[in-house]
Parts: sequence; structure tokens; C-alpha cells
Amino acid sequence: MMRFLPALTALSLTTLGLVAASPPAFAGGAVKEPTAIGYGGAVATVDADATAIGLDVLRRGGNAVDAAIAAAAALGVTEPFSAGIGGGGFFVHYDARTGRVSTIDGRETAPAAATDRYFIDPADGQPYDFTEARVSGLSTGVPGTLATWDAALRRWGTRSLADSLQPAARLADRGFTVDATFRQQVADNAAAFGQFTSSRELYLPGGAPPAVGTIQRNPDLADTYRLIARKGTGVLYHGAVGADIVDTVQHPPVAADPWGSWAYPIRPGVLTRDDLAAYRLRHPAPTRSDYRGLTVYGMSTPSSGGVAVGEALNILEAGLPTPATATGKLHTYLEATALAFADRNRYVGAYTSPSVVKKLISDRWAGQRACLIDPTKALVKPVAPGELNGSGCAVAATGRPVEEGQSTTNLTVADRWGNVVEYTFTIEATGGNTMVVPGRGFVLNNELTDFNFAPTQGSAPDPNLPGPGKRPRSSMSPTIVLKDGKPFLALGSPGGATIITTVTQLLLNRLELGMTLPEAMAAPRASQRNSAGIQAEAAFRLRYGPALTPLGHTFAADAPELGAATAVEFTRGGGLIASAEPVRRGGGAAGVVRPAR
Repeated sequence: MMRFLPALTALSLTTLGLVAASPPAFAGGAVKEPTAIGYGGAVATVDADATAIGLDVLRRGGNAVDAAIAAAAALGVTEPFSAGIGGGGFFVHYDARTGRVSTIDGRETAPAAATDRYFIDPADGQPYDFTEARVSGLSTGVPGTLATWDAALRRWGTRSLADSLQPAARLADRGFTVDATFRQQVADNAAAFGQFTSSRELYLPGGAPPAVGTIQRNPDLADTYRLIARKGTGVLYHGAVGADIVDTVQHPPVAADPWGSWAYPIRPGVLTRDDLAAYRLRHPAPTRSDYRGLTVYGMSTPSSGGVAVGEALNILEAGLPTPATATGKLHTYLEATALAFADRNRYVGAYTSPSVVKKLISDRWAGQRACLIDPTKALVKPVAPGELNGSGCAVAATGRPVEEGQSTTNLTVADRWGNVVEYTFTIEATGGNTMVVPGRGFVLNNELTDFNFAPTQGSAPDPNLPGPGKRPRSSMSPTIVLKDGKPFLALGSPGGATIITTVTQLLLNRLELGMTLPEAMAAPRASQRNSAGIQAEAAFRLRYGPALTPLGHTFAADAPELGAATAVEFTRGGGLIASAEPVRRGGGAAGVVRPAR
């Protein structure tokens, strides 16, 4: 039986291996606080200004969807290398009136001209290098973010898209304070930004990344938001903004005097205005699985997040010995995610049938996979995927591991009526394809590089090769957990393929290891994605490695950080615990409408 907390006392992060600095103030007057406890609604994002904007909407009577879209638009200003109207994402909504969980698939789509050889160089028949493919027009899919915002507001919101864009437009005009994370993201992309006139003008003032403490403004994005507010989403999918997107993709704004050298030709893409006009959102049923009496809802395909998180939790539940020590639970968690990733890589893509999705998150399948777990010895990685038509512990041939970019953002919102939004959205790599649309102020996605460039599954079909109008597979895992039909926990994270393990580990920490939500958020992380070595933060390796290594687990090079999650927990009496990162990605920002006293 899990324990619910009516309130929390102060939490010492030093005991968890992480140390938070004093909360910084920002240009808009907002302050980053990683934990907030109270009532009346909650917002958690990676950014103080976005959280403040979302809370203001809630205080003015808006609901969770209104606040989520306003905060998301603000993140398009302050987190431009992770998300924005040049990208796409997945929106999960709990409706308190009906008790129903629904989703919006706003994933980007490939051009109609794309084939399964889209990322094969015709000159030599070999896949492009990732960086060559990324920094090009080839990598950009039709953005779905703006359509998602509009659809969510029309279906569940109380405010218009025009109203929801205004606070972010003001923020873009006024500017925000550059922190160390923002500056480092620019520095990491400086060579690519320097190739394009529009990108270097906005993000390399004077030829260098903006200094920490300076104010970053984006008047072009403010104007774009206001144009959309006046004319609607058609200005992107059928009008002038869309025309500029297509022109940028087909004719990258390469500078006549690029700053710095670049190793690859910058290839144009084939995206057309017809591709933009043909874009449609999808509304798939969420994935649903049960864990310890809780109901876990996630995102279905083309995301692999709901499938993989649900499968990993089911394997964890089936494979945990009774009783289990903390080491035993972590061992089973690492084995469960490796097995789930083997199945995800083999079977999950945009066109995976609902019957296969249902099978992968079934208890019967979990039992078939959990029977491989030895509580005294780690499996040799990579493990083979399960055999869909087999029985017992039957496995198929092993495929090759695949990865995704790391840059995404996530927000969690709840309102006073009990509605909940969990929203993960992205432009794929940090900085997307690194091209700012001239005069429009936003970066384009490189989402199509989430396709596998060439087959990865040997003689078996690869579910994630490019195709006309196809959506690339994602690991985004916006998750809502219900207890007795009511919200208990909503959570999500950025981090490419590590999103799946971050969300699963947060649930493990909270539900199995007895941590409070802020403790679960701050605890060190490890990610086993069916590779020979576990990717882990140093604090995890140092704390748990001595017990896990004798079981046969090995560690790869330390990861600086894994994920940048947000979450909201619902406590008795209408209480809320909003939680964001205390340290990762510079720390997140959580807030509630009425703080507990």
C-alpha cells in the first residue's frame, strides 16, 4: 500500500547528492523554486517566467489547459532551443468532469516526398552523418505545436489562442535574463548558428554567445505571436509564416561570410507548402496499464513512451522479489527498462498496430519478459526482444540499439477543478536544425532525424524508417496516474530516449523506494536502454554502484544529468505538491495558486 502525504517539511537536497543554489530572480520578477505546496492549482515547468505566466492564468480564472498553453508559449521564448512553434509534441489531458484521459498527437510529419532512403546519401549509398542531416533542411518536419495549442484550447480551454499568446509576446518584447544554461546552449551550437544569418543575428550578438545576466529579447517572435493571434493558425499552415518556413527549409539562410568552419554541406530540404496544408493532428486513445492498484495513462504511438513506461512498470511489478531490498528494486528496474527498450526498438513505430501496443503493455507479456530476470545476476546486454507469437520466455533475434536527441521541455499543470495537463514538446536536438526562420524569431525542428536512417533490426522490419507523411518515433512520455479514478500524480521529462527511464525511475522512487515527490525528483538517476553500460549520474554510480556491480551491472561514462522533469502530486483535501528539478538544467520552477501556510 502506498502512502499519501498531507504536507511536506523542508527537504535537504545535500542528503540526495544534489545541492541547490539560492533561487535566482528573473527579468519578469519570477523566482525559481523547485517545490511548492498548496491549493487552488499548480504549475511546474523548467522556467520561472513560464511558471509565473501559467499561475497568473489560473489566478484569473483560467483552467489547466489555458494555463498550459500560455506557459508553453512562454517556453517558446525562454527555452527556444528545446521547444516552440517550430516543433511538435504530445499533450495528455485529464478531464475532471468526465474522468476521462485524452491525448493530442502533435508530432511533426515527414514531407510527402520522403522515402525509406530519405537519409541515405545518393553519392555513396551510406547514411548521412547525424550532424550533416541535422543541420540541413532535410531534418525538418511539419510543425505540430501551434495546431496542438489551438485544438487543446478549443476542446477544453476557456480562453482563445489569441489571449493565450499575449503574455508570451510581452515576454519576448521585454526579454528575459540569460542564465548559464542558456548561454551554454548557445555556445554548444555556435558553430552551426554562425553559418546562418538569421541565427547568428539573434543568438550571437557581437559574434559571441550572450553573457550571463544580460537581457535576451526576441521582437520577431513577439510579432509572430501577435500575427497568429490576429489571423489564427492558418497563417502558419496556409499563409505567410508557413511560406517563410518552406523557404528556410528549401533555401537555408546560409551567410555569405559564415562564422567559423563547418565540415558538411548544408543541404536543402523538400518540405512544401502542400505538406504544411496537409498537416492533421491525431487523437489516439492513451495507453493504459495498472501498477499496484494505480492506473497509468501515457502517450500511444508514434511515441514509444506510453508503451515502454507501461511495459517496464509491468515487468517491474511481475519481476520484483518479495520482499525486495532497495538494491533488488533498482536491479529489477534496470533489467525491466532494458527489456522494454529491446521490445520498443523492434516493434514500436508510427504504424504499430493497436493490437501489438495492447500486447506489449499487457500483464501476460510482462510475465513472459520478467521470467528472464534473475534477482542475483544481471542479463547480458543487449537483450533480445520478445517473440510476439511465442510463449514462456521466447525471444527474437537481437536488434541494434537506437537513440534520440536530448532537447525537449515538459510542463505539468493542475487547476482548482481537478483538470490536469501533462505536456511534452520539442524541436529534437538542442537548437533544432539551428536555423531561425528569418523575420519570424523561432528555430525549426530537426525532428526527422528521430527516424532510423537505415534498418536497425537485421532481417526483421524496422518500424521507424522514414516515409511520406510519416511521424518519427518518439520517447516523450507525458504520464498521468490515477488512484480510484482520481488524479494522484502527473509527470514527464525531456531527455530523448532517457525520458522513458527518467519517468519510470521517478515512479519507482515515489512508489517503491518510499521517497516523497521532491526527494524522488532530486534523487540521482540511471538509464539502462539495453546497452552494455548503464548511463548514470555520478551520484547514482557512487551510491548504488558498489551493490549493483557485483550483480553484473556495468556503468558507462558518467552523464552530467539525466532529464529535467516536472510533476504534480495530488494529496488529501485538495492539496497539491508541485515539483521541478532543484539542479538539473539550471533548476526548474514550481508554483501553486495558494501556498500552504
